[in-house]
Amino acid sequence: MTQTLLKITGLKVAYGGIQAVKGVDIEVREGELVTLIGSNGAGKTTTMNAITGVVAPLEGDIEFMGTSIKGKGSWDLVKQGLAMVPEGRGVFTRMSIAENLQMGAHIRNDTSEIATDVERMYGLFPRLFERKDQLAGTLSGGEQQMLAMARALMSRPKVLLLDEPSMGLSPIMVEKIFEVVRDVSSKGVTVLLVEQNARLALMAADRGYVMDSGLITMSGDAKAMLGDPKVREAYLGE
Repeated sequence: MTQTLLKITGLKVAYGGIQAVKGVDIEVREGELVTLIGSNGAGKTTTMNAITGVVAPLEGDIEFMGTSIKGKGSWDLVKQGLAMVPEGRGVFTRMSIAENLQMGAHIRNDTSEIATDVERMYGLFPRLFERKDQLAGTLSGGEQQMLAMARALMSRPKVLLLDEPSMGLSPIMVEKIFEVVRDVSSKGVTVLLVEQNARLALMAADRGYVMDSGLITMSGDAKAMLGDPKVREAYLGE
């Protein structure tokens, strides 16, 4: 049995008295690409923020590699091997691409390995290599998304959390980002992907969860969910 790396049990989160997440169970096993889909306002990003300690849960537990991480700060989690690419990317705009990548490795001190990983990122994202001395703020949205993903991978995470990586990007860039997500996953990185583009997310994922109004309403094999009439009607526009 593959090890469960991330386990969320009975998670409830409220903002100012309004419950955004109403008791959610999610499990991510080693080597899997798991996606959490649902319409805007379903509670997907709030769930991600609870995992990374940005918001405090009302109830429930979040375990990473068998240990509760509830209440831990994001900086602790990166050290433990949990990295997140937030919605809106969050790159350091006044730093170059190369400097952003170095920032991703700030928890590491294996200098030669870091240099190897930087080269690996340029291999994954040739576009970043072409512009490595450019300020991150001058990049397009898609390029910034690539940089945010590369920066997160520089910490060598055991689990990579991706929140809406395709948001606001052109269709061709969305395809490119998903190509990279599949590539990263195939190289053994465990991924939890929150995404509004249900079709692409389910096509890339091993398993899927559907979230609606703060609850998980469906879960299962991602390919089976792609063919499910309820999913097709609600999220694939068919």
